[in-house]
Amino acid sequence: MQLRQNNLRKLSDRAYDVLIVGGGINGAASAAALAGKGVRVALIDRGDFAGSTSMHSSNLVWGGIKYMESYDFALVRKLCKSRNHLIKSYPSTVQEIRFLTTVGEGFRYHPRYLWAGSWLYWLMGSGFTRMPRFLSPSRIKAMEEIINTEECVGGFEYSDAYLHDNDARFVFNFIRSAIDHGAVVANYVESLGARREGDEWITKARNVMDGTTFEIRSKVLINAAGPSVDEHNALTGQHTSHRHVYSKGIHLIVPRLTRNKRVLAFFADDGRLFFVIPMGRRTCIGTTDTRVDGPDVHVTDDDIRFVLDNINKRLSLDRPLGKADIIATRCGVRPLVVESNSGGGRDFLQLSRKHAIDKDDAAAHLSIYGGKLTDCLNVGNEIVEAVHRFGVNIPYPSYHWYGEPPRQVRDEFFHQARLMDLDSQTSDEASEVLSTRLWRRYGTRALEMLEEIREDPRQAEVLIEGTEYLRCEIHQAERREMITKLEDFLRRRSKIAQVVRPEDIRRSPGLMEACEILFGGLARDKLEEYFAARHEPSAPESLSIGSHADNPAHSETLRWE
Repeated sequence: MQLRQNNLRKLSDRAYDVLIVGGGINGAASAAALAGKGVRVALIDRGDFAGSTSMHSSNLVWGGIKYMESYDFALVRKLCKSRNHLIKSYPSTVQEIRFLTTVGEGFRYHPRYLWAGSWLYWLMGSGFTRMPRFLSPSRIKAMEEIINTEECVGGFEYSDAYLHDNDARFVFNFIRSAIDHGAVVANYVESLGARREGDEWITKARNVMDGTTFEIRSKVLINAAGPSVDEHNALTGQHTSHRHVYSKGIHLIVPRLTRNKRVLAFFADDGRLFFVIPMGRRTCIGTTDTRVDGPDVHVTDDDIRFVLDNINKRLSLDRPLGKADIIATRCGVRPLVVESNSGGGRDFLQLSRKHAIDKDDAAAHLSIYGGKLTDCLNVGNEIVEAVHRFGVNIPYPSYHWYGEPPRQVRDEFFHQARLMDLDSQTSDEASEVLSTRLWRRYGTRALEMLEEIREDPRQAEVLIEGTEYLRCEIHQAERREMITKLEDFLRRRSKIAQVVRPEDIRRSPGLMEACEILFGGLARDKLEEYFAARHEPSAPESLSIGSHADNPAHSETLRWE
């Protein structure tokens, strides 16, 4: 935790061009863009990075085909271009995947009408992906035997993209890029509000871990607090032209339902798209769309019943999925942007995930509303432009701040990996070969890990049994990933808590050693803290009381602290 301690000292010792409050995808991309272009940046989050909406997505990077129905063609075109750009910029992480969509009897549109719409969607995406095609019920059944086609009248197949790793890891890599370019960031640091004095913002901050307070000075203040943007604006006296309304969504993680690497898409009972998404040796199913009044949400019996009922209707499984099959849940809110004077009259299910940036030129203050993973590069570039208009110098305006390392570096890594026969050490639990995963997660730093393995072959051993994470990865996390709580590693830097049951994690012989690497003398305390939070009946991460008694699921809920 040395990195965090050093950065805490720097936060109060220096003055910054920009302070960003919030380390979700909007804040992380903004920090990476600004820092890469030479701006003096600080970022704080009162929880962990990507600890809110950004860790509860469907792991999809898509152009928003559902917005075709509401005729938001400009948004669809923009998101398709953003999707294409991410695929090109992050080929190891953001990958094209086929969506097999089944349409049942009585649906509001004929499948051929939807198929025609998928062609328009493909054209709006500049024909970047594989072409759509129409599917008869018999063809659907031949392609994916588990789909129940008894009431199917047809379907279609089209392409979008998904994150091969988890969403929170994708966000953290922007945070790490910002750090590599000089940004000073710290998790578990809460903003208590800010005031404008002369040409500076003075933000009062609190270290959540020990309660100490200090001040951070900056020329510009950016509110990227995700679903808590309105809350933080109230603390700073900001009045904006936008506000958030909230939609709760949950996903269930279950054992792998099909070995085919494609997304199965259906129209759920409420009419919205419903997905079966590959997640290595697991499958992610969902989502719900429930209007809620605020960002603090949890999984309910009704949520679980809705997802299980919908999936069991649409799949022909050897036995229906039940609560006992749930390995983990994902539960969070989508912050949807509307005009401040709007009464929210528009059909709630038609609201889009577009972003909006509110600017206060006189106070040099920005608020980022809405947004999604697909649009993150646009957010970063727009924030740089806005900060420049506030008078902040951009030392390296043409610097390319995103994307994977150059091909020469990639080729050198894979050449060294082949010389070491690294892939022969791939764990039986792994969903892909070792060299591919290390490169995707660590980029240039993966070369350092090869050196560690050459010096000590034990560094290539899986440390936490039942996962695919190596001893050298735990060391890397301790040095460079600001792990403050065990959950930061198990849930966000990795996806262990999403694919391994809590009782199996607890029994792993290597878990204590991993904690000792991450936390030193605090290892046992951090371990006990993690499992205490999982089992406390009143804890926000528990399922509702009615389902907790007979459900072994590890439920993760939205919380920003």
